[in-house]
Amino acid sequence: MDFEVLIMGSDANAYYMARCYHEAYGKKAHLIGAFPLAFTKYSSILTIEYNQDIWNEEGFLSVLKEYRQKHQDKKILLISSNETYAEFISKNREELKKDFYFNYPSIDIIKSLTTKETFYETYKESILEFPKTIYYDCKKNEEIKFDFTYPIILKPSNVVSYNHIDFEGKKKIYKIENEEELNKVIKKIKESNYEDTLIIQEFIPGDDSHLFDAVVYADRNKKVKLVSFAQIGLQEHAGKMVGNAAVLMNGYNSFDGNVKDMTQKIKTFMESIGYMGFAEFDMKYDERDKTFKVLEINARQGRCSYYISAAGFNLVKIMADDLIYKKDIPYHEINEDVLLSFVPKKIAKKYIKNEQFKLDALSKWTKHVNPLKYKKDKSFLRKILYLKLRKKYINDYEHGYWKE
Repeated sequence: MDFEVLIMGSDANAYYMARCYHEAYGKKAHLIGAFPLAFTKYSSILTIEYNQDIWNEEGFLSVLKEYRQKHQDKKILLISSNETYAEFISKNREELKKDFYFNYPSIDIIKSLTTKETFYETYKESILEFPKTIYYDCKKNEEIKFDFTYPIILKPSNVVSYNHIDFEGKKKIYKIENEEELNKVIKKIKESNYEDTLIIQEFIPGDDSHLFDAVVYADRNKKVKLVSFAQIGLQEHAGKMVGNAAVLMNGYNSFDGNVKDMTQKIKTFMESIGYMGFAEFDMKYDERDKTFKVLEINARQGRCSYYISAAGFNLVKIMADDLIYKKDIPYHEINEDVLLSFVPKKIAKKYIKNEQFKLDALSKWTKHVNPLKYKKDKSFLRKILYLKLRKKYINDYEHGYWKE
């Protein structure tokens, strides 16, 4: 049964999903992005067009309708690379499912995850554990009180709304050292036209290696079929990229936390809420009580989720088997040994603080995977861009926002 892949987005996530399609089927995915981004520029393994209208719901649906009219003879697997497009697809599922194959949960579930205040409040009595958290309403001038100490974490509750605004010094996550800095950052965010809630959260002690990543896939029947569990050795340190993994190892854990228990909790939780499709768990290991605290759940594959393809579980093939071929995917805990890195070896060697993680990662470096480096993508201009990206990483870590 023949099918094509349509990916909405032009970021790193969109690139490696196109790579997955190419690796599994030897075919080019088509991408529609709002703006040109280096990750997907000049690639020989995909086709791409740009339309800024997809950044709003009406334009998004119009573009999809136009695409479908031009490809009426094909089955089309529809994939989002970010939360905004995932919401548009879910919200309009009844209309879109006539023409496309996709797997996203209900819009209520997506909003319960992407709006962080709702997320923590909705699931605070679940089997998952979270950092101590309070909320600040940007429309009010309330006094800020919390029972944890600096440094603290500040981040937007409404990720989708926050992604649609821009201002000087904007960051994905803020690590705040004192009250003066907290007030200054909140003032700047409020002046940027962000009018929703901010999350103020305790900073769980520990360097980047305390961060963990899990990729989950729940099939069309809302049954979890895949769960991975990877330790992050180094996260991105540039302001708008903090929170994204730069180096991770799947099937690895240098701490005492019970991975088997946490994996089962993730499976149980996702099935209890009726989730469908890919999701990514961002967690941090808390050595104080030996638990994995959930920081957020992304209602889509994450920026680094390619590692499960390298482990033998191609993300596009999984969806095609489930949605198009209607296969029953057996449950699997992905423990396969995979080292993924976006950054050069010299950065990993210099900036990973966990010495045991660093030693083990460097010993496996010759077999590491980079989601953006694909030997069958032979574009010369893309290779030039990749070299520029490597240089940018060196600058990001030397002068980056995030400091331990």
